[in-house]
Amino acid sequence: MLRSIISIDSMEILDSRGNPTVRTFVVLEDGSTGVASVPSGASTGENEALELRDGDPERYGGKGVLKAVINITQTIAPRLIGIDATRQREIDQIMIDLDGTEYKKNLGANAILSVSMAVARAAALSLHLPLYEYLGGAPANRLPVPMMNILNGGQHADCSVDFQEFMIAPIGAPSFAEAMRYGSETFHALKDLLKQKGYATTVGDEGGFAPNLTSNEEPCELIVEAIEMAGYRPGKDIAIALDPAASSFYRDGKYILERSGGGEKTSEEMVKLFKSWIERYPIISIEDGLAEDDWEGFRLLTSELGDRIQIVGDDVFVTNTNFIRRGIKEGTANSVLIKLNQIGSISETIDAIRLCREAGWTYVVSHRSGETEDAFIADFTVAMDGRQIKTGSVCRSERLAKYNRLLEIERELGVAADFANPYE
Repeated sequence: MLRSIISIDSMEILDSRGNPTVRTFVVLEDGSTGVASVPSGASTGENEALELRDGDPERYGGKGVLKAVINITQTIAPRLIGIDATRQREIDQIMIDLDGTEYKKNLGANAILSVSMAVARAAALSLHLPLYEYLGGAPANRLPVPMMNILNGGQHADCSVDFQEFMIAPIGAPSFAEAMRYGSETFHALKDLLKQKGYATTVGDEGGFAPNLTSNEEPCELIVEAIEMAGYRPGKDIAIALDPAASSFYRDGKYILERSGGGEKTSEEMVKLFKSWIERYPIISIEDGLAEDDWEGFRLLTSELGDRIQIVGDDVFVTNTNFIRRGIKEGTANSVLIKLNQIGSISETIDAIRLCREAGWTYVVSHRSGETEDAFIADFTVAMDGRQIKTGSVCRSERLAKYNRLLEIERELGVAADFANPYE
């Protein structure tokens, strides 16, 4: 069995915020070696699979991941040696069973996912296939519209904006390469605009600018102006997508907009706010506009705006089929943010995407705020026919690694490459 696993090793590395994370190496009998590094989130849902940390205050402030590394080398590796690496679902299920808990609290989702990803990479290399084709088959040819985070607030930046992400989506571009050009030119126009207005141009965790602004709405005004400065048409060439990450400012049933001085709001008032914004700005998508526990608020938002824009659930669903099923039944949203490390294995992530497809929902494959140079999600998005990817600004190399890989994939596909506006 030339594709059988002969060794699995792991190590502690650092992510883009300087915190430890896991890198795993899987070697097959034919010499093929798959390497994978897992990311880490800052704005995390309470029902996410566990990211196992050491808790030792003497190392990295307790954030070390040596326990996860040991779990890989001493518990997972012995069980997987000798198994054909192309048996992805079987391998993932073995690890899930080894852990034995609902949220992977014994082995850690970071341990399991790093092995799951490295196994897929090794199998693809062994078969001499690009990762996107190995995971998605010959039809995998669609490049996603990038959702570029160009203004940061909330937990991603120390500034006066409550909402976490203000993104641009180059929906009118004819190709992925042109979408990147549209986004890059708008990013630089925004930088010039911020300078003109006397604002700081330092960037947050995901590469977006993080100035102290006068309100939560001002980012939308600035982005529209930047789009026009770059020579594009707001709403036609480039649209706006939001991720308020509302769980981060939700307390005791109220949305507390203390950074911006916006006061307190009920769910109904938040929905009214968003409704007024989409009437004034070219907003096509709102992610986590309400808190993860506010299912009723989410349903109201979707009933009010879901026929006009994409309502994305992240913290409320955490890439978990149980929560997605509930959301489909209750009309909670019409789209799901897909994060591999929220659930902890490739197979479970694919199951979540399958549910979205069956319900006629969209899905957005996403990075995390604490990233590595691993570009796995670029191939994964193409493999899953994911028409949207969220992987940060056109700044910071750990974000650009994903975009540059997608540029490579578009080039590899040649005339077979497809790029289309998913919002039409």
